[in-house]
Formats: sequence, C-alpha cells, structure tokens
Amino acid sequence: MNVKVKKLEENAKLPRYGSEDAAGADLYACLDAPIEIKAGETKFIRTGIAVELERGTVGLVFARSGLACKQDLAPANKVGVIDCDYRGEILVALHNHGLVSREVQNGDRIAQLVIVPYCSANFCEAEDLGETGRGAGGFGSTGRQ
Repeated sequence: MNVKVKKLEENAKLPRYGSEDAAGADLYACLDAPIEIKAGETKFIRTGIAVELERGTVGLVFARSGLACKQDLAPANKVGVIDCDYRGEILVALHNHGLVSREVQNGDRIAQLVIVPYCSANFCEAEDLGETGRGAGGFGSTGRQ
C-alpha cells in the first residue's frame, strides 16, 4: 500500500519501519527546540507531517515500547486514531508517567503508526441479543474456572 505523506516542515521525517517485518512505522518529533515534559504532564509533540490514508483504513498511533518502558513517555490517549479523511498534522500527545522530567529532542522517535483496515457498522436498536456462554460476564469473567 502506498501512503502519501506531506511534509509540513522542512526538517520533518517520513515514518520509517525499524525492520522488514515491523507492523509499526516510527513517528519522529519535528521541533524547533527541545520540549521538557515534567512528571505527570502531557505535551503535544509535532511530527511535521500529514498523511492520506486509503478509504477503509485507519492509522493507529501506539507507544514505542522502549520509550514507554525506559523513559515513561507514552501517548496520553493510549491509542491515537487517524481517520482516513483527516488531512491535518499528526500530533502525538506524550504523557510522562514517571517521576522525573524528560526531554524530547527534534528527530526523536516518539510513537509508532500502524495502518489497519476497519469496518463501519450500522447500529440497530434491538430488544434482545443472542445468547453466548459468557453472557454479561465482565472484567475477568473469562479466566474463572
């Protein structure tokens, strides 16, 4: 699949896969100056790019495991959603889950983008729902013996 990427800033980097079989392409910070993210704080980090996704696909923005586990920085909304009709700049709301301030530099890998197909649903009100073995069992109900 070809994805058109528009650089909104001269120093912006296109998303790049870290390995041949990687599902997520790295997104890079596009900054004029470093940004400090204090403990417990969220800052919007610019990527300097916009994308044109094919109809029927969505871009999902996930944390980079190394950044999240080693530096406590991960997307504030856990998973960002880029709809295929969005043409604005991709911003990543990075949250510092740690106890110390962290700094994001221009060109740092800040998140990863996974492009997947989706289905649109017609939501229809119903009086009854089909029966299943689980039924209305909620959180943790499937692990019980």
